[in-house]
Amino acid sequence: MSFGRLDRSSGAQPMSDINMTPLIDVMLVLVVIFIITAPLLASSIKLDLPKTDAAKPSEVPQAVRVVVDAAGQAFVNDRPVSQDELAQQFATAQHANPDTEVQLRADKTVPYGRIVEIMGAAQKVGLNRIGFVADATPTSTTSPAVAPAGGAPGKP
Repeated sequence: MSFGRLDRSSGAQPMSDINMTPLIDVMLVLVVIFIITAPLLASSIKLDLPKTDAAKPSEVPQAVRVVVDAAGQAFVNDRPVSQDELAQQFATAQHANPDTEVQLRADKTVPYGRIVEIMGAAQKVGLNRIGFVADATPTSTTSPAVAPAGGAPGKP
């Protein structure tokens, strides 16, 4: 009987390739998340807008969007502007299209005088279409204890 050399297989060799499928899946999920959340981050200025039932967003082809925060600081395209810069932006918009609308979003604590200053700057350059943006109030039921405009509750 002869004893020969026993062949031992070395077993499975380690893989030197990286499986890219899980990495691509994770990246695609992140891209979808960013695509969905990007429109939600349109305005980064925190405001407490007044509420009204008549507030419905309207699409205007040409508009200058002005935001006034609680401190009275005006912003155009989320960039703070002085009163002179605001007037210059209004003049540029009016020169480009005389029917441009000024959409004014102001915190409800902003003094009325500050709003009038911004309206005056817009009207001085010829922008007469000014829209005030407000949040819609949530629909609520009125309680019977609410008095009508002319008298006490329950009496005509």
